[in-house]
Amino acid sequence: MTIRNWIKQQESLGKPTFSYRDVKVNFSDMPEQHIMNELYRLSRQKIIQSVYKSFYTVIPIQYSVRGIVPPTYYIDQLMEYLAKPYYISLLSAAEIHGAAHQRPQRFSVTTLRPVVTTSARKNNLIVWNYRKDIPENLLCSKNSETGIIHYSSAELTAVDLVQFEHQIGGLSVAATVLSELVETIDFSKNSNTLFQTASLTSIQRLGYILDYILEETKQAEMLYQQLCLLNKKPGYTPLAHCLPIRGNKRNNKWKIIINQTIEIDDI
Repeated sequence: MTIRNWIKQQESLGKPTFSYRDVKVNFSDMPEQHIMNELYRLSRQKIIQSVYKSFYTVIPIQYSVRGIVPPTYYIDQLMEYLAKPYYISLLSAAEIHGAAHQRPQRFSVTTLRPVVTTSARKNNLIVWNYRKDIPENLLCSKNSETGIIHYSSAELTAVDLVQFEHQIGGLSVAATVLSELVETIDFSKNSNTLFQTASLTSIQRLGYILDYILEETKQAEMLYQQLCLLNKKPGYTPLAHCLPIRGNKRNNKWKIIINQTIEIDDI
């Protein structure tokens, strides 16, 4: 059996991804250089795509014209290969929830350290984000073309958009996405875990945006009540950590120093 035939067989068995190690085990008598040459040749022919060092996906017919496979096709298998928990996050998660105005240019994945090391040349579609732990009960799952993918709940997505706003283009982008996402949010769910996961300053900034920028007072009040129930006592924090704070107005409810103007796109 050739490597190409083995790959086709694996795909027919519902296994469209594989590692170099898998090939080596199944072709133990074949010289390593021969295996590497064959995988390189199949990649050049756009039969397979290397999406991480020593990890490959078959390029299915629906993606053969572009020769690029979307990360939703292989992300669960890749993270299993890396033995790391994960969730699809930020704008990529918001898009799954139906907030598609700000379509992500890259696919956001949150996982644990150590840092996932792969070059942009190998895979420039995925941008990695890191947390000290993955809050399993704040995640959602859905079927993909090849199995199941995990993504942040609407509530965790909202917090992440604010906490990691530098990765999506700033608070104006975050607020625009939140304006679409807000109908799916329920801050009464898993509030303890949410407050343990997010930084307190992110909760404050999120609350202020919901309350005074989006005028979503019901959602903002729900978040504020959870803040009070958990006996959180925040100090003043700026909207923008990188901008001067002296001389700016302050919001007493959310303890926010208003040192940035947030503008929302028309949707």
